Amino acid sequence: MTTFPRKETDVMMLNWLQIHMDVTSLLWLLPVFFMFHDFEEILTVEAWGNKHGPAITASLSPSLQKRLAPMMGMTTRNFAMDVLFVYILIVGVTFVAVFLEFYWLYLAVLAVFLLHVFTHLAQSIVLRLYTPGVVTAVLVALPYSIYAFYRLLYENVVSEADIGWSVLLMLILTPLLVWGMMKNRTRHNIS
Repeated sequence: MTTFPRKETDVMMLNWLQIHMDVTSLLWLLPVFFMFHDFEEILTVEAWGNKHGPAITASLSPSLQKRLAPMMGMTTRNFAMDVLFVYILIVGVTFVAVFLEFYWLYLAVLAVFLLHVFTHLAQSIVLRLYTPGVVTAVLVALPYSIYAFYRLLYENVVSEADIGWSVLLMLILTPLLVWGMMKNRTRHNIS
């Protein structure tokens, strides 16, 4: 077992969480924290796109402009519909993990949630400005994801092999889901 916490306060916090939160509650926090994170994006994406989108789009090559134009013109309603689709998927995957004890899909979604933090950070660093979702990505998604992986391993709910297989599953399914959502955005621009 790796020694994740280094400080005495970290150990105390982890012990407190283990005493006061069971694994089922930990699993159900993924849809809760996903929505908390995505509320930040829903509330800011349209105004941010209107303010910064034209300058960002103008700085891109024509082929990238064509691919990213639907994202820069994202309305709150369009984005909320994308979030609803992903939320339903996350609730379904969590349901399967909690009630059927099949964790690979959950772990794959959790890995995407964790890696998504770094896309927010990269966007903010490259653009040198606030991007929708970066605050809750760092303050909510990052600590929750790391703790969830740690706790599921610590409690022997999943193994390192389970995480490996779920990451492979994530690498296969995520590009297909993103491609489908992007294709839908260009085909159906809801106003």
